[in-house]
Amino acid sequence: MSDTPQSPRPADGTTRRGTPPAALIGFLLLLVLVFAVSYAVGSAVGPVAPGMHDGGGNTGTGGGDPSGTGGGMEDMPGMEHGGGE
Repeated sequence: MSDTPQSPRPADGTTRRGTPPAALIGFLLLLVLVFAVSYAVGSAVGPVAPGMHDGGGNTGTGGGDPSGTGGGMEDMPGMEHGGGE
């Protein structure tokens, strides 16, 4: 007698070694469908925040605050630097 376990075979006598499970194929198809619909809706709606993109063709010359501190603290009353109180 042989001590090696035999794998169960399908009832029709064919072997299915090279194909992935149907659930995996279904999941991948669903994933592709969700991404395709998401892309289509996103391209139809357009940018989420149109004001964030400069339409004038700014090439990144940095016309903002050159000090790098962020600026804009002058127009915020009650916001003082340091002190902590």
